[in-house]
Amino acid sequence: MNVRNCKKCGRIFNYVLGPVICPRCKEGMEAKFQEVKSYIREHQGADIKEVSEECEVETNQIRQWIREERLQFSDDSPIRIPCESCGAMIKSGRFCDKCKGELTNELRHTMEMSKPKTPAAKPKKSDGDKMRFLK
Repeated sequence: MNVRNCKKCGRIFNYVLGPVICPRCKEGMEAKFQEVKSYIREHQGADIKEVSEECEVETNQIRQWIREERLQFSDDSPIRIPCESCGAMIKSGRFCDKCKGELTNELRHTMEMSKPKTPAAKPKKSDGDKMRFLK
């Protein structure tokens, strides 16, 4: 059993996976997420600071939800975050389309490099190499 203290409230809880927050705080964060999501739907022109102030959620938490692709925005929305690779402004996720393509190509190239080459043909064993039994 892995027991930890919640980073938000300090309560002790049985940690399983994910962020180190207790189930009660997770439920509270999910409620805040739903509040932010509905606020963004109703106020499509709002920026991160406005959403943060109105919903009483830290801007870093909103950015995290955007990086996790839980929040996505229309093209005309002012909310953008920087690509982790090149710094280009994106609507959601961690990387822009260009960097995603480059990462995919690098991964594909690496996978091809690590594939074993076609094995050389194994020489056939002659009948003399077989095991024989005496009766």
